[in-house]
Amino acid sequence: MIKLAIDGGLPVITQKLPSITDRSGRLIGDEELAAVKEVLETGNLAYIYGTQIGKFEKEFARLFGSDFAVATSSGTAALHTALVYLNPEPGDEVLVSPITDMGCIIPILYQQAIPVFVDIDPKTQNINPNLLEEQISPRTRAIMVTHIFGNPADMDPIIDIARKYDLFIIEDAAQAHRAEYKKRLVGSIGNLGCFSFQQSKHITTGDGGMVISNEDTRFGRSLRHCHDKGWPREKSHREHIFLAPNYHMTELQAAIGLAQIAKYPISIGNRQKAALELDNLLAGYKDIQSIKSLPNCKHTYFHFCIRFNLQNFKVGGGYIVKALEAEGLSCELGYPGTIPLYLYSMIRDKKTFGTSGWPFNSSSTKKKWIFNEGLCPEAEKACLETVVLPWNEGFKSEHVQLIAEAILKVYNKYHLS
Repeated sequence: MIKLAIDGGLPVITQKLPSITDRSGRLIGDEELAAVKEVLETGNLAYIYGTQIGKFEKEFARLFGSDFAVATSSGTAALHTALVYLNPEPGDEVLVSPITDMGCIIPILYQQAIPVFVDIDPKTQNINPNLLEEQISPRTRAIMVTHIFGNPADMDPIIDIARKYDLFIIEDAAQAHRAEYKKRLVGSIGNLGCFSFQQSKHITTGDGGMVISNEDTRFGRSLRHCHDKGWPREKSHREHIFLAPNYHMTELQAAIGLAQIAKYPISIGNRQKAALELDNLLAGYKDIQSIKSLPNCKHTYFHFCIRFNLQNFKVGGGYIVKALEAEGLSCELGYPGTIPLYLYSMIRDKKTFGTSGWPFNSSSTKKKWIFNEGLCPEAEKACLETVVLPWNEGFKSEHVQLIAEAILKVYNKYHLS
């Protein structure tokens, strides 16, 4: 058997693969340069006086068939804008997956609401609709649905439950640009959809985000005011009508975003093509399985994830990742790491506002919130068995062949065949 690199053998991958950290894995070129130059020549880079942000919002809304779009400074800012719009009472609850980015939880807590973690469907690693109802209480206001890794969550039963209990649906589509659920674009199915344009996303403005919706005044406030200090700029005088942050995007980001939108077909097509090839190369090897989409759905591959049946391997997931890294393959164990979000110290130890533990310990919540191991067993298991491969549009067949070779080299060494 060929010696693994971790044991002193030669690595499979000896040159740097395309990466989102530079142009090798990003579609950034003359179009973006021209867009930035055009903005710089105007002398105006700001949200208040420019034209590019408005154009970007309109074009993004058009692509998703939405009536409203608000550009923000980040994906987390987009989600916080959505929570400001929801305007929960302190101690209200939002159902959320434990397998997501902390950017989903921070806005909930800043609005004094409680994140209630619902375990995942192990096949998709998205929130499990079958477990939602048991977590609903009189204080539940919303369901935040993350479409993890670019893989659509099962929206139909989620919508049915939301209607039954009059709950608001916020879609976190930061990792799932242009992904489809039964011919519907994710982010446009719930009440609000939130996106990120951070460096690793399907299109990028370096950072930035967007909120899209077909409604604007359900809670007595405009979505646009929710990212702009509660300031109704359409009035002739300065006024601030409710508490809200300043999450403006800049003209430079928006100009780059307009250039990037045109590249969606290439970015997503390349990611899907490379993922299909890797899927085919790994097919037939028992005890490893890529994370698949539900029927009639389209995955757009923010990450390519492989689930290992570790009971049939000689080593644990952490050692498998070290062996893969030694072979030259960038990867990590689990998402958002080897533990779900609720086991991170910020949530587990309630490190929020000073030493208050607010809102978990507030007088407005009747429940004692405890976050221990075993809360979401499927999520905890997935974090220890899933190898996450960063994915990008720069991968070509020769790169995929090397990735598969590295995976199977490690597989053959450690699998109990």
